[in-house]
Amino acid sequence: MSNRQDSPGENRDKFRFAIDRGGTFTDVYSECPNGEVRVMKLLSVDPAYPDAPREGIRRIIEQVTGVKMPADQPIDPKYIEWIRMGTTVATNALLERKGERMALVITEGFHDLLHIGNQTRPNIFDLKVICPEVLHEDVIVVKGRLVLEQDDSKIQRPQNCKIVSGSTGQKLEEWEPLDKGKLRKDLQRVLDKGIKSLAVVLMHSYMYDVHEREVGEIALEMGFDQVSLSSTIMPMVRIVPRGYTASADAYLTPCIKKYIRGFTAGFQDGIQDKVLFMQSDGGLTPVSKFYGSRAILSGPAGGVVGYAMTTFHRETEQPVIGFDMGGTSTDVSRFAGQYEHVFETTTAGITIQAPQLDINTVAAGGGSRLFFRAGLFVVGPESASAHPGPVCYRKGGPLAVTDANLVLCRILPEYDVYAVLL
Repeated sequence: MSNRQDSPGENRDKFRFAIDRGGTFTDVYSECPNGEVRVMKLLSVDPAYPDAPREGIRRIIEQVTGVKMPADQPIDPKYIEWIRMGTTVATNALLERKGERMALVITEGFHDLLHIGNQTRPNIFDLKVICPEVLHEDVIVVKGRLVLEQDDSKIQRPQNCKIVSGSTGQKLEEWEPLDKGKLRKDLQRVLDKGIKSLAVVLMHSYMYDVHEREVGEIALEMGFDQVSLSSTIMPMVRIVPRGYTASADAYLTPCIKKYIRGFTAGFQDGIQDKVLFMQSDGGLTPVSKFYGSRAILSGPAGGVVGYAMTTFHRETEQPVIGFDMGGTSTDVSRFAGQYEHVFETTTAGITIQAPQLDINTVAAGGGSRLFFRAGLFVVGPESASAHPGPVCYRKGGPLAVTDANLVLCRILPEYDVYAVLL
């Protein structure tokens, strides 16, 4: 792909699309071959069409070219130069806990490690200690022990101990080989429960990944759809954040893959090479490399990149605060001349070790549902989503924040860009 950036008014042969696919609304920005710029807003979920980004692309191409494109027919990629998309599919799945059912495979003796976490206590005087949330539904313990080689160790080594070399050159002692027979039985037990996604987190795998790769090969051979190896996702020391990250990847990647399959199914062959997705760190990646742990802030990251390029003035260097409220979540960020990256964040109670823009996300948006429980008013984290949406959409949906704002007369139709959709 060329790095040359044309101005919006410059003529070209094909359409360019930049898309923000949120949980409630989808925004499509297009630079057309005739130099025209078009913007379209759609409900992200609507019975009238199978996929909102694809529908926006179809409508714009049809309007500009005059070529009739039936909604049920795949779009020909010949009209498209590129598509760049940010999505909150992973964000919302994590916030609302609607990801894929998954199990954790971990070294024997550490089955409750992620429940314990790193024992951080935000308030050390609070007598009620809240354990970290976990995403896995079941645990498989693996027999197969590795320890770092220590010449002065007084611990007696097993007679059949094997010395192996790690990726860093560090020598390790394999005290116990991987018990593949027991592993297969445990994997089958999990499969019988209908769980087809795994996170594999073994001790010292960041420097010696052979055991994890063997577990992954067996799991895929037995019929698991998604296997996230911690040594591949984030090969770093500290097993606790590595475990959380692999779990998040196994929990969210199936959602991402499902969405991508649905999106690309609406096009003829050849579209995948023209699509790039926004990652949590603000960079773009091909479809084949877009996975759960790097997609959690895909949508919000696009907003940061956008306002950094359009509202920050180098002359004054006045920092800009970004506030992005959607239907399901709200994101707050800051830009002061350079992107602020972090390598470990906690989103929706889950600690993730991956490069990300510094964005704070909460499960509260215009579509967050309202409840009355035990004498208390409760907001979210569930969302009314795009369909059926809040009560005011008149589609039989649940009570949401937007309904409260409507009753309180805080919604002004004359300034509401969504009014045409209601």
